Parts: sequence; structure tokens; C-alpha cells
Amino acid sequence: MNKTETLQEFYEHKFQAVPDKLQQDIGHFNVFRLEDCIVDGASTVKYSRRDFYKVSLLRGANLYHYADKTIEVKGSTLIFFNPQVPYGWEPRTSDISGYFCIFRESFFTGATRGNIHDLPMMMPGGIPSYILTKAQDKEVSQLFKKMLTEINTDYVYKYDLLRSYLTEIIHYALKMQPSETLYQHADAKSRITAVFTDLLERQFPIESPAQRFALRSANDFAKQLSVHVNHLNRAIRETTGKTTTAHIAERVTAEAKALLKHTNWNVAEISYALGFEEPAHFSNFFKKQTSIPPGAFRVV
Repeated sequence: MNKTETLQEFYEHKFQAVPDKLQQDIGHFNVFRLEDCIVDGASTVKYSRRDFYKVSLLRGANLYHYADKTIEVKGSTLIFFNPQVPYGWEPRTSDISGYFCIFRESFFTGATRGNIHDLPMMMPGGIPSYILTKAQDKEVSQLFKKMLTEINTDYVYKYDLLRSYLTEIIHYALKMQPSETLYQHADAKSRITAVFTDLLERQFPIESPAQRFALRSANDFAKQLSVHVNHLNRAIRETTGKTTTAHIAERVTAEAKALLKHTNWNVAEISYALGFEEPAHFSNFFKKQTSIPPGAFRVV
């Protein structure tokens, strides 16, 4: 797997130039036509994590890689990418078109209820892509066109408008799935589950064999959250239907799959990075979760 791509590297690769004061622009936002960002005749986006968020409207037949999954989509697709999950995409036809915008989390702060990483499409394990009809493509395209027009104006409040257009696209997607999936943090048990999930996700991505996943058990998380482990386990089971241990195992397994598929690290290095003392322990864990050993998964 490639290292995390920064905003500066994105601009250097796509445009051979970096916007002025990019490092000081904490809430950076920009928007593009996809056709304008094809480098050397290639529109493939390499599989990697980024340190920024991205929302794309892709048209045509595309293969996109998201975490440990590869999905083929045709027609118009609205896709949401976040810094926690590695992704990449490659066109299957030459008639690729569309739009995308990139932004840092601070740009979005306060634009909607909750935090952006709490939104269903931005959560690891959530639904990142939405197939659009022609009518829906037209509506979403209009919002991207408004962004392209507005970002080139001198209007002093243009970023408020841009944030509004982005929020509208997000809500457009949210209305395409059940509303009961949104913002269910009304009680103490839901809140502790949300904090547990955030703490779990903060330990990822694993980007170097020297990096190590530290909080590996329900007890580890309970100590970090200053709650009794029984209270943590009960809250998570009642709000999600799964145990704390199951959540941790699923997330570690997802990261293991990504590292096996997209890095050249050996099993011992991956084992260490994921917090296992011995490669054999990791191999036993992975086989229990997936029914196949790590080496076999890597070559599938």
C-alpha cells in the first residue's frame, strides 16, 4: 500500500503546482471537473489513503477499490471517500466524466449535525457509493457546477455557499437510505458506543510496519474510557447487537485484509503492526475470522 497522500502531493501530481498558503489553509476546499484532472492520458487513481475527504460524481464504467473490497459500477455513481479508508479507482471505458471536490474536516465543521465522520457514508463499514438515475445525476451535477462557478468568484462569503452545496450533496445521498440510520446518539449507551467507535478508528490506518495497534481488548478500551468493562460491553451489545470483542476483531480483520492485499509487508510485519506478539497468533486469528490463512488470502 502506498503511504497516505497529502493535499500537497495531490496538487503536485495533478497540476504540478500547489495553491498559495495551502499549509495555512486549515479548512481547505476545492472542486474540479474530472476531465481536467487526467494526468498523462490516464485517469486511474492509485490505491492509497488520503489525509483529506473527497466526494466524487463518476460517470461511465469504473472499477473502484475501497478498503478490502473491489466493486464495479456503471452509469452515474456518487461516491464518498474518507481519510480512514484507502481507496482507488480505474476506468473500464474511455468515456469517463464527472466532478469531485476535496476538503479537510475543519472545512465541514458545524455545517451539519454531529461530525462528518459520524455520517453513514463516511464511516468505515458504511455505504460509500450511490447509483444515480439520469434525473438524479442532473440534480447532483448542478450542485457541482454551482461549486465550480462559485469557487472562482471574489464573493467574500463564497465558502459558506460552497459548504452549503456540499452539505446538500451529502443530504441528497442520506435521503437515499433509511433515516433511522442517522445520528442515533440520544442516550448514554449510544454515546459511549460512539466514543468507543471513534477511539477504535483513531488507531487506523496502519501505514508503517513500525506503527502498532495498541488497544486490542475490551478491557483496554474500558480503561481508556474510564468505565467498567461490563458497562462498556453492555452498552455496545445493546446499541449494536454485537460484542465489543466482535467489533474489534472485525476492524482488525478489515485492516489485515487491506495490508495483505495492498502492501508487500511480510506476515510477521503485519502481525506486529496489528498488535500480535507472534505471527502464529495472527495467523490463527485471521483464519478463524475468514476461514483461510493470511498467505492464501494474499494470493486469492
